[in-house]
Amino acid sequence: MLVLGINAHHADAAAVLYQDGRLVAAVAEERLNRIKHCAGFPTLALREVLRLGGATLRDVSAIGLARDTSANMRSRLAYIFRNLRKTTKVVRKKLTERVPLGDIESQLVEACGASESDLKAKVRRVEHHVAHAASTFLPSPFERAAILTLDGFGDFASTLWGEGTGSSIKVHGRVTYPHSLGILYSAVCQFIGFDRYGDEGKVMGLAPFGEPRFAALFERMLRLTPDGFVLDLSFFNHHTEGVVTGADEYGSPHFANMFTPDMARELGPARKRTDPLTDRERDIAASLQHRLDQAFVHLANIVHAKTGLTDLCLAGGVALNGVANARILEQTPIKRLYVQPAAGDDGTAIGAAAWLCAHAGMPRFEMKHASWGTRFDETEIRRDIESTLTGHGDAFQVTTLPEAELLSRSAELVAQGKILGWFQGAMEWGPRALGNRSIIAHPGLPGMRDTLNARIKHREPFRPFAPAILQQRLPDYFESGHPSPFMLLVYRTRPDRYRELCAVDHVDHTGRVQTVTRDQNPRYYGLIEAFDKITGTPVVLNTSFNENEPIVCTPRQALDCFVRTNMDAVVLGDQLCLRRTAGQAATAQTAAAGGAA
Repeated sequence: MLVLGINAHHADAAAVLYQDGRLVAAVAEERLNRIKHCAGFPTLALREVLRLGGATLRDVSAIGLARDTSANMRSRLAYIFRNLRKTTKVVRKKLTERVPLGDIESQLVEACGASESDLKAKVRRVEHHVAHAASTFLPSPFERAAILTLDGFGDFASTLWGEGTGSSIKVHGRVTYPHSLGILYSAVCQFIGFDRYGDEGKVMGLAPFGEPRFAALFERMLRLTPDGFVLDLSFFNHHTEGVVTGADEYGSPHFANMFTPDMARELGPARKRTDPLTDRERDIAASLQHRLDQAFVHLANIVHAKTGLTDLCLAGGVALNGVANARILEQTPIKRLYVQPAAGDDGTAIGAAAWLCAHAGMPRFEMKHASWGTRFDETEIRRDIESTLTGHGDAFQVTTLPEAELLSRSAELVAQGKILGWFQGAMEWGPRALGNRSIIAHPGLPGMRDTLNARIKHREPFRPFAPAILQQRLPDYFESGHPSPFMLLVYRTRPDRYRELCAVDHVDHTGRVQTVTRDQNPRYYGLIEAFDKITGTPVVLNTSFNENEPIVCTPRQALDCFVRTNMDAVVLGDQLCLRRTAGQAATAQTAAAGGAA
């Protein structure tokens, strides 16, 4: 039985395919159309997951759409009735609009190049936050667990909590429109000049550079209550103007500013994106993160009190905040936490499909790794190397190596301070590069962070790079032993490791950690293990394989990034591509000429 799950006409459009209750493929549209956070219909992703599953639309038995605008209708109508005079036409339209089911069916058929008769499956709608809940509990290792989902809005809700048992999910409570942690975080990000969709992660990285001197103001903006939280709506306009969306100059979704003049009256003028950062912005970011941490702890305590459970599954775009996630483990009775790699809206595609599988009586599937996307064989990789590097003379040296030598050579390069592109296996699911589409560097070289930014990443200097560590060594380097396979938890670095991890140790002595096991990713584990044998450090610096673009998907994209930046080497499958220095290239050219003579 094949089940499709899609997130469409919402940020981070995506498609997934399940077969007999097990995940086969999962792809975000942005990786294929190269538009960050693409919010349209996942045409390319839909085709790709069917291709990876060796299926056509005709073979699909069920289709889950992570959107049900009939959900929470009682809350919608009550809100409209209470606010009839002050609710604008724009907001009333947003509260009541629906995407006709027939439109979705037509788009499915058109995307697959099929005919209407090929669509045998019925499209089933799954409420946005129920899809989030299913996306994290159903693939989790827990037979029974508490569930908490948090984002901007979806189907009139911003937060849901409940519990999962076996293949069922029971909802205990929701926070509905207009109150939202996602709106709070995004509006404040916009106010301090981080106004592009997805900039919230940057502000999380900026926060440790400031002090929470605006904590009292944020306690007014966000009031914690016995049954959740409420916003002081005087600071926000989403409920009066609507969340006005469009596309920025890169084609990514863009929201108009969601803050009111009241925020400027309290904090001073809003910063423009091109203005220099000051201590004020750093302190606002710190105050915002501090209040979000408190909200996470508060909500986790609510769901624990309701369920008595110490295992918790998190989802929703706000659950990508690894700092707040870790506070739950530090400051609540929760002992184990699971957050699947695509915690944001792309993950609702997983939730919609998993929900249908559960209702069809299929067994649950545990997601232990993130490698669910497009992959390429050695023939395809060699073909792209030849076509991409032809014309560059002797600037690059390409060698095919057996795995043991490939790992040792790669680790030696990183130990020498070289920057290495690492392209292996299936593309990762979710926003993080987790060892298949990564750039690898030495975590203990002073200046490596600045070197990466200057030569390749070209991003804000306050943003940290991530440590990837052999899981069994985690307690030796960080103040936690809880696994973090999807880089969604931020841990405190042990003081005696500050210098050894200076390139990945953030200003507040924390790291957004990825734990790696041999079972999850054997070759990536082998690289870190080889680096440990050379240096005595079981950690590498890991950042995404890209340069201000979506993470690379294909070998050609990886090679293009390698060629146009100052990366020293790239490994694609079994192929090691080295950038020669000018002297090495001249020597190779002379040797080639002598051989020809």
